[in-house]
Amino acid sequence: MAGAQTSSSNTRPQSGRVTVFGGSGFLGRRIVKHLLDHGLVVRSASRHPARAGRKQAHHELFSAVNADILDRNQVVAAVSDAGTVVNAVSLYSEHGSVTFERVHVEAASQLAEAARRAGAERYIQISGIGSDSRSQSSYIKARGQGEEAVDVGFPGATIVRPAVMTGPDDAFLTTITRLLRTLPAYPLFGNGDTRLQPASVEDVAEAVARIASAGADAHARLFEFGGPRVYTYRDLVLEVARLLGIRTRLVPVPFVFWHMLATFGEFVPGVPLTRNQVELMQIDNVADTRLPGFRDLGIEPHDIDEVLRSA
Repeated sequence: MAGAQTSSSNTRPQSGRVTVFGGSGFLGRRIVKHLLDHGLVVRSASRHPARAGRKQAHHELFSAVNADILDRNQVVAAVSDAGTVVNAVSLYSEHGSVTFERVHVEAASQLAEAARRAGAERYIQISGIGSDSRSQSSYIKARGQGEEAVDVGFPGATIVRPAVMTGPDDAFLTTITRLLRTLPAYPLFGNGDTRLQPASVEDVAEAVARIASAGADAHARLFEFGGPRVYTYRDLVLEVARLLGIRTRLVPVPFVFWHMLATFGEFVPGVPLTRNQVELMQIDNVADTRLPGFRDLGIEPHDIDEVLRSA
């Protein structure tokens, strides 16, 4: 891959070894599993290595290391002999010095450069549909700037942009389901007109594994992954209610109220709503059909009904 350089250390990178940063997270631990299914040697790098290794602890191709993406020395050690490096680290709310800029831009750039210096052949950056370095949203802007920084740190890096991801332990469908089951009326974001294309987290993880195992077009540098159907948020909620056998009434709630609630909620532990989530709900979250996606990798994406059945 373009951008790979001769390793500066005595440890020779192994093309079949993959280091996954954020390997204990919602997407990261699934990427680890799918990489192992493809027969690759996988090192999960995270601040909570025990969480990543519960199911794979005894797998002969798996190892987990304690590595904080904000710690340069730990980053260098974690990528030292990897042929491929995947950055699946994400920050959804800022805390003190741990900001979107620091995690999504500075740390991502540092990791990409470390991978290049170590002689890695491939670098995969997990971003998101809608990332835009010119956005007024600090979160969306940082994701876009992170893509640009990674391309400088590791020229030829692969950028993966999933739509909102769904799975048994997600923060999206799980929240919709819980609210439908507990509230007499469902509060919509605005009028519920935002268009969404939910993607199964398992499908995204399998796509990343295929890219990492060189199953992707060698010239493809940007992928967008969306599910098989595009919904308005209103129609998505109604579809989930139908699948659950729940009758509900939808109540439009202005975005200005959601912003106020999210601003307050970020200071209250346990409130599952952040300002960046509200900002993301104000823009369409749909894959660009001009870019490579699931089907270019031979993956038939799963719809939300299959996700709900597996929950």
